[in-house]
Amino acid sequence: MSSAAPKTFSRFIISIWLLFAGGIIALMLYIFAVSINFLNLFGELPDLKTLENPKSEIASEVYSIDNVLMGKYFRENRSPVDYEELPQNLIDALIATEDVRFEEHSGIDFKGSFAILYYQLKGQDRGSSTITQQLAKNLFRTRSDLNNGLLSDVPGLRKLIMKSKEWIMAIKLERNYSKKEIMTMYFNTVDFGSNAFGIKTAAKTFFNKLPQDLAPEESAVLVGVLKAPSMFSPVNNPERSKNRRNTVLAQMLKYNFLDQAQYETLSQKPLKLQYSVENQNKGIAPYFRTEASKFLLKWCKETGHDLYSDGLRIYTTIDSRMQEKAEEAVKEHLKAQQKIFNNYWKGRNPWTDENGKEIPNFLEIAIKRTDRYKFLNERYEGNQDSVNYYLNKKIKMRVFTWDNPEEEKEVMMSPMDSLRYYKNFLQTGFMAMNPLNGHIKAWVGGNNYKYFKYDHVKQGRRQPGSTFKPFVYGAAIENGYSPCYEVIDAPVTFTSSDGQSWTPKNSDGNFSGSKYTLREALGFSINSITAYLMKKLTPDVVVAYAKRLGISSPLEPVPALALGSSDVSVYEMVGAYGTFVNKGVWTEPVMITRIEDKNGNVLLEYYPKTVEAISEENAYLMVHLLQSSTEGRGATAYYGLRFRHGLKNEIAGKTGTTSNYSDAWFMGLTPDLVCGTWVGGDDRSIHFRSANYGQGNKLAMPIYGKFLQKVYADKSISVSKAPFTKPTQPLSVEIDCSRYNNGGISDSVQQNEILTLPGHDEAGNEEI
Repeated sequence: MSSAAPKTFSRFIISIWLLFAGGIIALMLYIFAVSINFLNLFGELPDLKTLENPKSEIASEVYSIDNVLMGKYFRENRSPVDYEELPQNLIDALIATEDVRFEEHSGIDFKGSFAILYYQLKGQDRGSSTITQQLAKNLFRTRSDLNNGLLSDVPGLRKLIMKSKEWIMAIKLERNYSKKEIMTMYFNTVDFGSNAFGIKTAAKTFFNKLPQDLAPEESAVLVGVLKAPSMFSPVNNPERSKNRRNTVLAQMLKYNFLDQAQYETLSQKPLKLQYSVENQNKGIAPYFRTEASKFLLKWCKETGHDLYSDGLRIYTTIDSRMQEKAEEAVKEHLKAQQKIFNNYWKGRNPWTDENGKEIPNFLEIAIKRTDRYKFLNERYEGNQDSVNYYLNKKIKMRVFTWDNPEEEKEVMMSPMDSLRYYKNFLQTGFMAMNPLNGHIKAWVGGNNYKYFKYDHVKQGRRQPGSTFKPFVYGAAIENGYSPCYEVIDAPVTFTSSDGQSWTPKNSDGNFSGSKYTLREALGFSINSITAYLMKKLTPDVVVAYAKRLGISSPLEPVPALALGSSDVSVYEMVGAYGTFVNKGVWTEPVMITRIEDKNGNVLLEYYPKTVEAISEENAYLMVHLLQSSTEGRGATAYYGLRFRHGLKNEIAGKTGTTSNYSDAWFMGLTPDLVCGTWVGGDDRSIHFRSANYGQGNKLAMPIYGKFLQKVYADKSISVSKAPFTKPTQPLSVEIDCSRYNNGGISDSVQQNEILTLPGHDEAGNEEI
């Protein structure tokens, strides 16, 4: 062998080593260049602070005052768990399927990375990312947010740069966090599809369980979904999901997390889901949560928080038990009333004018206010033939029905059919509040939040009818009138500056000519006597009084205001009536008591605003007057509450009905609970046309009666049935009107006595 051969071989070996060393140096320089984003070629990487405090979107949770989860605000529905909440079978399933050497590597599994070349040569699609790399991808969005360098769009380089970043971030994560912390962060960040982010939401969505309660086969389903949430969805692709589940179980068998017998048993089991996607239409008190979000969004804007991703814990005043009773009462009453309403208008449309004639083109005008019409009009550039074609084209849809409100009903309807269908529904607004601290205990804004988004508690305003009368009587008491002051039931005429006159009528159109005390007049809701007081006081005085009690809606200072001509909301009426019970102190209705961050730190404690609106004596006298509505037959609330609903404790209240029966109201008061109820159609033209059906004591009051019945029957709810508290100081006016004997209500009247006024039946048909 010549001497040149060893030299050639030595040079070859040296060249190999130089190439190897050069490759190592080049790789190190490349990794360094990526890590510092050299010349902005590769895109930024998270800094150390971000790495130590990685942020993923966490849903903010809303809790009732009795600590029940009511619902969430989110863009990504995610609620975090601790490591201790993860079942071992779930951890085993993930490790066996995604990263069997998870406990051994430091972020990168080089053995798995090199093996991937072998599998690709064999045509097998295998992933090589470790759990830590996948976590880096989820936490820092290496494939979107961090992939904006100058070379990121170069074909071939893009994937290399993404992988390089995931390697770098995986190593940094392993240096900063324990394996348990990495595992927990992984399960809190992954997307399972169906708007379920994180294992806690996924377990609830697919199996209605907490993570720690998942069975091995259920854990295998969820781990299997992670490969491709749409493709392996157990809801949309059950057979494919089951096969994928069994693949996961086979991996668990392969790596000794299961024995053969367990594998064979579990792999034969069918998929058993309890599937329910959490959304804003579900949960406790959705109308309330929507209204609360308006305050929360404003607060978040002022304080730099994100309601939909910061994982806030929001504690409200709602009592979940009372909310349930309120929803039950609404459902029971409106389901029955809707049948009556449908039969009443059978074969006719209920939208009528003041003369009882059907309003022409009602639906054609109403449809133009809908989003569907606006979309079609824009899509077809105002071509009415095309718009009308699709408005009248029947399609398969699901609609709300009282027959089965949870399941809905599948029908073939056109958008016009759907509009006609929904316009026939009666709606309601109901709110219950503790007047002593302003805490809102129950809130029902409509029949069904999914189908009727409009809130009739605070968003909606309607004429209150005679439920406005107590503000007239309260102003009268404040101006020297006493509960026993007598007024003759006689016509009262108002004449305007232009010479026009108005004489309000009683419900039957007659005037008895008899004398009634103010207490009796309010109990029987006699229009003429309320008009008499309004004329003596003037509308401006009444407006000022109502404003002090928290009525914030515009009130027109005209004589008709005495009978409730200006629109108000249930929300402000409940707050105002609460002033009577709370010794004259108006207390702002409160929705939220406390807000905490995701770590439990208190960010806000909310205390209601209060105003000393009227004197304690004036407030008590008004409660005393309002009790007259529930005492003695002929009083507007007596029969319904005392006999129909069997309520025997002290209750103050007031019914209200507008002149065409489009609005039915009832306000009910007990020592620590004030409730307001409104019932009517979404449009004022949709209503009953008869006092036998459309009055407040028939259409609205039963909701209150049913609610109070249910609340009192639940011994876990602390609600007082005690008498109203009298002022400690002696009253300056007489309230025992028993010496006035005119056939009306008096303090000596017992519940079993029959007192019926001319023009009023024993059920208390009230004013209109």
